Amino acid sequence: MPDPTESASRRLLVRLRETLAEPAAGQERLDRITALIAEQMGTHVCSIYLFRDADTLELCATEGLKPESVHQTRLRVGEGLVGRVAKTARPINTGNAPQERGFRYMPETGEEIFSAFLGVPIQRLGERLGVLVVQSKEARQYSDDEVYALEVVAMVLAEMTELGAFVGEGEALAALHQRPVMFQGTVGQEGVAVGHVWLHEPRVVIANPIADDFETEMRRLHEAVDRLRVTVDEMLNAAPSGDKDQLQVLEAYRMFANSRGWKRRMEEDIARGLSAEAAVEKEQSAARARMQTVPDPYLRERLHDLDDLSNRLLRILTGQGEHTGAERPADPILIARNIGPGELLDYGRSLRGVVLEEGSVGSHAAVVARALAIPLIVNAQRITTEALNGDPILVDGEQGIVHLRPEETVATAFNDKIAMQAKAQQRYATIRKEPALTLCGQRIALHMNAGLMADLPSLESSGAEGVGLFRTELQFLVRSKVPKRSEVAALYARVMDAAEDKRVVFRTLDIGSDKVLSYMKPQDEPNPALGWRAIRVGLDRPGVLRMQLQALIRAANGRPLAVMFPFVAQLEEFRIARDHLMCEIDREGRLGRPLPEKVEIGAMLETPSMAFSPRQFYEEADFISIGGNDLKQFFFAADRENERVRRRYDTLNVSFLSFLEQIVKRCEDTGTPLSFCGEDAGRPVEALCFAAIGLRSLSMRPASIGPVKHMLRRSNLAEARAVIDTARASGAQSVRPAIMDWLRRRD
Repeated sequence: MPDPTESASRRLLVRLRETLAEPAAGQERLDRITALIAEQMGTHVCSIYLFRDADTLELCATEGLKPESVHQTRLRVGEGLVGRVAKTARPINTGNAPQERGFRYMPETGEEIFSAFLGVPIQRLGERLGVLVVQSKEARQYSDDEVYALEVVAMVLAEMTELGAFVGEGEALAALHQRPVMFQGTVGQEGVAVGHVWLHEPRVVIANPIADDFETEMRRLHEAVDRLRVTVDEMLNAAPSGDKDQLQVLEAYRMFANSRGWKRRMEEDIARGLSAEAAVEKEQSAARARMQTVPDPYLRERLHDLDDLSNRLLRILTGQGEHTGAERPADPILIARNIGPGELLDYGRSLRGVVLEEGSVGSHAAVVARALAIPLIVNAQRITTEALNGDPILVDGEQGIVHLRPEETVATAFNDKIAMQAKAQQRYATIRKEPALTLCGQRIALHMNAGLMADLPSLESSGAEGVGLFRTELQFLVRSKVPKRSEVAALYARVMDAAEDKRVVFRTLDIGSDKVLSYMKPQDEPNPALGWRAIRVGLDRPGVLRMQLQALIRAANGRPLAVMFPFVAQLEEFRIARDHLMCEIDREGRLGRPLPEKVEIGAMLETPSMAFSPRQFYEEADFISIGGNDLKQFFFAADRENERVRRRYDTLNVSFLSFLEQIVKRCEDTGTPLSFCGEDAGRPVEALCFAAIGLRSLSMRPASIGPVKHMLRRSNLAEARAVIDTARASGAQSVRPAIMDWLRRRD
């Protein structure tokens, strides 16, 4: 165990604790701190720069520079040495600052007489708050102990800033977590929501980062580490023996929990004056900083394990577990770094919306959110560090925007938007039982997508004619092992019961890519979206596929059955999958079980290759469903999870519409029923154009059926087709401007 030494850092922390305990306003407290640091470290200057906004630093306090420069001197991130520290989150220690790369002279501060410069970032768990700087006239390098002392003080300043210790004069000193903030993310599930923040993992608050007693803090650390090791061992013992991935993660946890180096570094931090909690967080911050710079995905994942383990240790030390005593709001919008499908299902429909700092549009959470019809935003960076339980929040799942603590004008406009949508929904309810019959007499079948039993009540309330897509993977994603055939069959039977006489199309397991089963080892693939997924997995590992097909046959129990195979890329794959189904039907018949009254075997057309497949594919498939989300990304070679390119390509692009029309014509030639399934089917303008080029069946989320039906019942497809053809002939890239202009003139 290291002995507490009378180092510069320890002496400084003791004095800092005394200073922070004295009553003072925000600016006065900052001024006292800069004077204290300069005195204790024997430097001529100490300055504190805090972020005014995401890109601008403001000099908020100084000892040694010109007082009139406070709240007047500002720097952009990356500008000058201070800006470089803020950008890189790394210290700069130089004996000749004017000769250092990127030096910027600020004459209003009078700093030209100071040669030595040491700047360290003020940050907390990856959240940048500012820069702490000391300067001296003589040209010298600051010692390792001095660098460490300033880093520790910067960490304490970050904690105290978090607690609002420096709130006072000047906009840069406004209290954290009180200002309005807007986040731009990626739409995972459409919809809008108003509510209050509910944190999946509440922030750990460290009220006292400075140790009162060295021995007490050391004992607290050792006891917490011992408890952590016991917890990890218990998790390992309880983990399924066949779940190699989970075991690998837990083994990594155990390795870190027993790491002597990790424990020794925290002990050294305590010896230098930090509390046990602050010592753990200092190591956690270092792990997060390394995570951002390590390119190797394996090492990055291990650092993520260490970050999670540090968080567990912090919760043991502070007693701030997941249940903090805070009362969940009546209108919760869940905020999390990421979340598993099972955890999201546990929350269920009680949530108004979900916002994730990480995640993707094809993740497990997105699949569940779509099934629950909950608005979801992913990749809302830094929201977990900014949001607090109970904060008012607006989620715009149409634009991918989140307003946290919105200004009154924003909230009013948003509530007006919701009121208009509610009024429109009332109007749609009046046509719920009416067919989607266009003015020119064409009837378009509108079906809903589903994935949970909880979706089935929407079949009646939305006016859907049936379930065009039932995602069967959800029941597999939320489990730690393959579900039993009897359980799966019982679920499918309940789905058919709830649908009564309406058709349900069951899509077999669409796993792979980023929908990886915890009990199926993921493949190390550079591009999983184009890799081992969906029907490819089913054909290579037919055991689960055959079990699922058996469950579907038994669930039908003499009723009609419609089965659809996903991600078929060539005729032979469809034929093999179809043969599997026919073999299971023969087998069930030999066992004396009731067989489906009628069997329809279809495929999702999600790869461009199937648009050019042999005529036999269209003749042999009982029905085809265009999987619009995947087909569009492969057609444009634009990853739908990459925001830089996803919005670059329009569904109503002339080339894509012509491509869809080619598929429509091939199905017409063979008399094969064709539908379009995906997010675009639920957008009224896109749905109108699809109907105009010949699609007569669309499948979408239940909430979209009303708006789409309303649009179709007011439209003449022949007129819409003429607008599309004219735009196409003109050389336009997209028919959207022409269609929108026609709709405006028509209304």
